[in-house]
Amino acid sequence: MTTDNGQRSTVEQTVDKILHGNIRATARLIRDVEDGIVSSRQFLKALYPHTGTAYVIGISGFPGVGKSTLVDQMIEAYRAAGKSLGVLAVDPTSPFSGGAILGDRVRMQRHGTDPGVFIQPGHARP
Repeated sequence: MTTDNGQRSTVEQTVDKILHGNIRATARLIRDVEDGIVSSRQFLKALYPHTGTAYVIGISGFPGVGKSTLVDQMIEAYRAAGKSLGVLAVDPTSPFSGGAILGDRVRMQRHGTDPGVFIQPGHARP
């Protein structure tokens, strides 16, 4: 992984940044994983021992059924319980809206400044 000033970041440095909530380091690693960068596996391997209490919840459904609204309400409930969370918003292109990324951002933007919420739009693989 590369830092803002173009220097290589060690696995330990990057993992420490991610564990301390560094949004840029987290987004970079997600990008590298999505892009299939082989070296990203070593970062995931180093992060894995810290994931014991993490939950993974998947939401799927047809366009327009309220997935983004449900996720928005789930964010609110988890934050009210004092939990931090990340949302990876990935949806294939909708024939109605042209894709859910815009819809996700509009519905979840109220959480955008909350340091306990990380929202990362993604893209579906063909």
